[in-house]
Amino acid sequence: MSKFSIDTTLNYSPNFDVKKRRLKEIKFIIFHYTGMKKQKEAITQLTNIKSKVSSHYFIKNNGEILTLVPDLYMAWHAGISSWKKYKSINKYSIGIEISNPGHEYSYKKFSKKQIKSILKLSTYLIKKYKIKSNFILGHSDIAPERKKDPGEKFPWKYLSENKIGFWHNINEKKLFKKRNLPANQLEKNRFVKNLNKIGYSKNRYFSKNKYSKVLTTAFQRRFRQELVNGVIDQECLIISKNLTKS
Repeated sequence: MSKFSIDTTLNYSPNFDVKKRRLKEIKFIIFHYTGMKKQKEAITQLTNIKSKVSSHYFIKNNGEILTLVPDLYMAWHAGISSWKKYKSINKYSIGIEISNPGHEYSYKKFSKKQIKSILKLSTYLIKKYKIKSNFILGHSDIAPERKKDPGEKFPWKYLSENKIGFWHNINEKKLFKKRNLPANQLEKNRFVKNLNKIGYSKNRYFSKNKYSKVLTTAFQRRFRQELVNGVIDQECLIISKNLTKS
């Protein structure tokens, strides 16, 4: 048995680039939710040659892990995307789809069995490819103007406590006191700069104010999940500052 192995069910998708990539090119893990009413429909979509979408892994409601595309091939899951200096994140990432109806179809909590599988699969991938914590992201982090997934019910804080992904280290009670306290324009500008330092990309196709709201919403879905309103407040500012140091 290989030094790195995990039990999965093979359910291959034809939707990938035939050119193999090198092991060291894999730098990201990207989480998605399926955003479809039925799990079966989502699996069909990801394995249908006409859909032109796929991921490397699929986590079912019961926690079963499917392998759709082998790691060393580029799956088509991220679309137009960027993080830090990287563009077209498909080239550098492992995509994990998790069965969940998403915001359009009664978005729900991820099941305990799914979370257990997320932990197991992520730990395996992190060790195998030496993936950094700040390169473990959601689709909405790398494409904030287009995507909401995996959304504010995804257990980012819990995962970070298990060395998967990153989180701030500020006392929750202290933070809560800053919620909804307004930020002035200088502070708002600083917040957006902090987000760019963390890795969120600038986008020249949006007006400054519109993109600032888009970025803020994506940030909140990830790091301030109890209140996602697209408004920069003192709580958001403190969290962003803390994360620039992590």
